[in-house]
Amino acid sequence: MEDDNPDEPVDAPDGTQLRPQSLVLAFFGNHVLDEGDLCVYSGSIIDVLARAGTGEQAVRSTLTRMVNRGLLLRQREGRKMFFGLTPQAARILRDGGRRIWRDGAVNEDWDGTWTLLGFSLPESWQRQRHDLRSQLSWSGFGALYSGLWVAPGRVDVHSIVSELGLAAHVKVFHAQADQATDIGLMIRESWDLESIAARYVAFGKRWTADQGAGSGSRDPVTARLRLVGEWLRIIRTDPRLPVQHLPPGWPARQAQETFRRVAEETAESADRMARELLETTPLRDA
Repeated sequence: MEDDNPDEPVDAPDGTQLRPQSLVLAFFGNHVLDEGDLCVYSGSIIDVLARAGTGEQAVRSTLTRMVNRGLLLRQREGRKMFFGLTPQAARILRDGGRRIWRDGAVNEDWDGTWTLLGFSLPESWQRQRHDLRSQLSWSGFGALYSGLWVAPGRVDVHSIVSELGLAAHVKVFHAQADQATDIGLMIRESWDLESIAARYVAFGKRWTADQGAGSGSRDPVTARLRLVGEWLRIIRTDPRLPVQHLPPGWPARQAQETFRRVAEETAESADRMARELLETTPLRDA
């Protein structure tokens, strides 16, 4: 299929959608991040993402936009253009890796602490407000009120507000809820639990079905690319709320078991195929 808009979601045969940038990040996280300072030939990236349904023009446009956003760097070797991770992108991917493999999708060790963050920004700062809210959502915050957000546990938001240049406009507190506070009700009002649960259920069904999980045996690189991209998209919207305050039978655990099973099944063959497909070169010192 052709996908000329780099921000247009890419359809897979099973009906799921991933944006090209999500696939590019999953690609680098799967095959580049832990290999040292490497750059990958653009043609290799195009070939791999074509397997996931992304057109060449969309990949090229996405790579350019990611360079402009400080996520990728370009390195020319002769007539070929190679792309590598910036330190910012590497931090994003390593954070995602911690969310996947260390923290997991089920919060069973909550100590009763909440992080409260209040902010007040000028009305004209729409972009800054959007960026802050996006970063807070990724860090597990939900909106108690428009300018007051809350997250379970002690969340270090210093790097977030510093990178956005908003430290002077943000106040952060760590506290415990009073016994008069209905935590379950607060959670239901601050986060869309039905949507979060539905994404886990859909993921589990998709990757346990023969069509979803079986694709890994034919093309493990594509299967793992979509698997990680989809899972990261789901956990980005999951604040890892304390499981004792969630509805019975919360589906995150079963979905996580499915993810890790398919990830393990495809790991070796995907790495082997990637080494055959990808043309790389060492990253030169900036």
